[in-house]
Amino acid sequence: MSIVAVIAPHPDDETLGCGGTILKHLNAGDEVHWIIVTQISEEVGFSKDRIRTRRNEVKQVADAYNMTSYSWLEHVATTLSPNTLSDLIGDLSGVINRLKPDQLYVPYPGDIHSDHEVVFNAIAACSKSFRYPFIKKICCYETLSETEFSVNPMNPVFKPNLFVDISDYLERKIDIMHLYKGEILPVPFPRSEENMRALARYRGAVAGCSMAEAFMILKEVI
Repeated sequence: MSIVAVIAPHPDDETLGCGGTILKHLNAGDEVHWIIVTQISEEVGFSKDRIRTRRNEVKQVADAYNMTSYSWLEHVATTLSPNTLSDLIGDLSGVINRLKPDQLYVPYPGDIHSDHEVVFNAIAACSKSFRYPFIKKICCYETLSETEFSVNPMNPVFKPNLFVDISDYLERKIDIMHLYKGEILPVPFPRSEENMRALARYRGAVAGCSMAEAFMILKEVI
């Protein structure tokens, strides 16, 4: 049995990036712990009703996956920066040391949303082998509407070297994504049912299966 931690800068990143893989881990009997880094807040323009709704959505999503656990840090969405990195490292380190996962799924640092880059940098500090020897595998996931929209020519392109067959789990992944109200819209919106299927089909074609999720393996100790 593996102990898996999925780090999501925002709720829904986990489902867009590796929802099928989460379901596959859980079906195999692995523990899956969901770590959400940021929350929406009135200070960045969200209403009390929307904040309450988001909390309910997260609970529904955790229940829909049957997550082993979920942790929700109190950092404010869109406010992560190098200035907040130290606090974030401390918070993530505490959760990771408590869970002691052997596998991490993390956001890609080249994503268009700056929160993703900061979260990745924090995880890089929280996965050093001499301090976190229990971590044996680290994979970056791609987040539809974030990874493909980076236009910085200096950023490296997402180049997957691991593909997970999610043919049996894609429709359930899409159903769970619908629990996030307003996050799935009709095409050409990137987070549409059609585009979620299209990305999975494309990654599956590369891997030689029907539907897949793609990852970059950053570390693996076997």
